[in-house]
Amino acid sequence: MEHLIQHFRKDEQPFIEQVVSWQHEVEDRYAPKLTDFLDPRQRFIVTSIIGQEDTLKTVSAGLFDEAERQRMLIYPTYYEPVEEDFQLTVFSIQYPVKFVQLRHPDVLGALLSLGLNRGKFGDIRVNEHQVQFVVANEVAQYVRLHLTGIGKVKVHVESIKEMEPLLQNEEEWLEESHTVSSMRLDVIISTVLKISRQKAQALITGKKVRVNWTERDTVAFELQEGDILSVRGSGRVKIIMTEGRTKKDKIRLQVGRLTQKS
Repeated sequence: MEHLIQHFRKDEQPFIEQVVSWQHEVEDRYAPKLTDFLDPRQRFIVTSIIGQEDTLKTVSAGLFDEAERQRMLIYPTYYEPVEEDFQLTVFSIQYPVKFVQLRHPDVLGALLSLGLNRGKFGDIRVNEHQVQFVVANEVAQYVRLHLTGIGKVKVHVESIKEMEPLLQNEEEWLEESHTVSSMRLDVIISTVLKISRQKAQALITGKKVRVNWTERDTVAFELQEGDILSVRGSGRVKIIMTEGRTKKDKIRLQVGRLTQKS
C-alpha cells in the first residue's frame, strides 16, 4: 500500500484506499465491481492501481462520446463486460426553449439540489435547444419524479429513445508545447495563459483555480502529468506529458487547451 501512495498526493490517499478496497472485494468475491461516476484523475488512479494486478481488468463508460465522467467496471479476467453492466440512463429535459436558455451550471445545480451525490450522475450536455444528461440506474426513477424545475423554469424529464442521437461534445483539446522552469501551479498558469506570474498568483490565491476539480490556493502546488486545471474565465488546461529538459535545465511540457470545435 505504501509504495502506491507515494506516487500520488497526500489528499488522494482516502480515494486510493477506497480503490484498494474495491480491488480486494473483486478478488474475494471473484465478481465484477461497478463504481460511481469518476472524473479522469480518479480513473487514472484506478487504472494505475488495478493495472498492477494480472488477474483484474478495468473498463469505463459514460454513454456520451468523449464523456468526461464515467463509471468503471473492475472485473476478473474471466469476465466479459457488456453495455448493461454500467447501468446508465440518459435523460433529456423538455422546457420552453423559446423563452429561456438553460446552461450547464443550472442543470448541475438542480441535480445537486435534489440531494444527489456527484458520483450518481455523469456528463451534462447542453446546446441551444436541448439538454441531455446521464445518471446511474439506481437514481433514475428518483430523478424522473423529482426534477420538475430548474431555477424558476418548469421542466419535464424524459428517457432518451433508443434511436435518438446523443449530443456531441462541442469542445476539443488542442495540444501546445511549452518550456517551463518548474511544475509549480503559478509557473504553468503564467506560461500557458501568457500572463504575468503575479497575475497567475492572484488567480490562485483568489480561489479561481481548480486542479482535478479541487480548489487549490497554494501558488507552489506541484502539478503532475494527467492533471487538469480549470481557471475561471480562461477555460481548462491538461498536463499531457513532460518531455525531458533543455540544455538550460528547463522542462519541456506538452499541454492541451480546451477550445470550441470549429
